Amino acid sequence: MNDFPAFAFSTVAHIVSELGATRKLGELVRARFPSAQRVLLVTDPGFLKTGLVQAPADSLAAAGFHVKIYSDVVADPPEAVVLAAVAAARGHASDVVIGLGGGSSMDVAKLIAVLAGSEQPLSAIYGIGNVQGQRLPLVQIPTTAGTGSEVTNIAIVTTGETTKMGVVAPQLYADLAILDAELTTGLPPMVTAATGIDAMVHAIEAYTSRHKKNPLSDMLARQALGLLSRNLIPACENGGNLAARQAMLLGAMLAGQAFSNAPVAAVHALAYPIGGIFHVPHGLSNSLVLPHVMRFNAPAAAPLYAELAAIVVPHAEGSVEARSEALIVAMQQIAIISGIERSLQQVGIAESDLDRLADDAMLQTRLLGNNPRDVSRADARAIYAAAL
Repeated sequence: MNDFPAFAFSTVAHIVSELGATRKLGELVRARFPSAQRVLLVTDPGFLKTGLVQAPADSLAAAGFHVKIYSDVVADPPEAVVLAAVAAARGHASDVVIGLGGGSSMDVAKLIAVLAGSEQPLSAIYGIGNVQGQRLPLVQIPTTAGTGSEVTNIAIVTTGETTKMGVVAPQLYADLAILDAELTTGLPPMVTAATGIDAMVHAIEAYTSRHKKNPLSDMLARQALGLLSRNLIPACENGGNLAARQAMLLGAMLAGQAFSNAPVAAVHALAYPIGGIFHVPHGLSNSLVLPHVMRFNAPAAAPLYAELAAIVVPHAEGSVEARSEALIVAMQQIAIISGIERSLQQVGIAESDLDRLADDAMLQTRLLGNNPRDVSRADARAIYAAAL
């Protein structure tokens, strides 16, 4: 009997994790793309306001690049924003795209890179493996320690009032990802907490994913969970703690590598409608349902949760079930200490909304199929009710 089923593993080819790395961004990009001339730097208005875009932009200019900053990205970017960004890249004749921001900026950068030089319309690339041809050179620089988007092959687009579509394709893996905690020191504690818990969800769900769990993703998920669980509260309590901030970025990136290969499941499936309908940030949406989904999954996933408990709560002992519960309690404790919202009511959701949420969650079949335990509509509604 072969203990290791066949698996495939893909990730970004080149990763730089270094404090201050973005101050020499021009050198790093020039070394990777010697003949490139015109860079589109993709960010959002909030990050542009911090002034932290200036040093990387100056470094690119000093290395001989013509730099255009596109800063109209919004959270959960709609199709119109993506298309405007693609038009900006074409108008500038960009030959390198750099995502500098949270998941939304990095997702838009991925889509620009595959669409700017292509005839394919955006609508044709939704789903898995529908991107055709090559893309522009792509560099990703996260400014939050959360989504792991810098090392994933997925981009999420808001397609309607409350609906989202994903683009999943190997072309969405960047050429270069840069982790520089100097860009994250201004993140408020609540954002630090929500994005950090999002990254922990990525690690936990990758480790328990039903279909594609594999030895490499397992190793990355465990390492990620250790870094994140040890550094999240220190990063929340002192935003200027560069060691904790760099550890959080590294943990989020490792979790991104894990879930890009062993995909996420019911926590994300139930979080998406919370974000889509009530415009709750993605990390917080995940955090709100996490303990309740874990309790639901425990009958199927307790042995794996017990293994992760050894990382997050090493003093936990007793039966597999007891250690599994200890992990769930530890995740709740992290949310309590960080001070983020912990109930659906706190983000404006009422009992009368639960049926709509449950209906929407059941549409996330791609994610629900990865869950260690089958989720019915009644299960989904009960989980939301527990989170209320």
